[in-house]
Amino acid sequence: QVQLVESGGGLVQAGGSLRLSCAASGIPFTINTMGWYRQAPGKQRELVAVINRGGSTSYAESVKGRFTISRDNAKNTVYLQMYSLKPEDTAAYYCKCSGTYYYQNYWGQGTQVTVSS
Repeated sequence: QVQLVESGGGLVQAGGSLRLSCAASGIPFTINTMGWYRQAPGKQRELVAVINRGGSTSYAESVKGRFTISRDNAKNTVYLQMYSLKPEDTAAYYCKCSGTYYYQNYWGQGTQVTVSS
């Protein structure tokens, strides 16, 4: 049974920090890329950060310097450390894991991050 279990979301004041975790299990392929995406009400889902198996990372411009993505390959777990949170970071955050082929993708159920001003 495939599971991507996210945790760590919540309510925080502007300038605060949160750490998201996503643990994948039952994935029927070798996970290459793991990433975090977010979707605010009325907006499209957007990429926040991704990391490949070798540790190379990529970030959305809006979070560069504030967010750090990392992963533990042995645990199939990806993390998103978020600092200096802003109200515009408020969204549902989803983790995604991908294999080698374009159809090898699984999404988590999402965790809500709310930043108050």
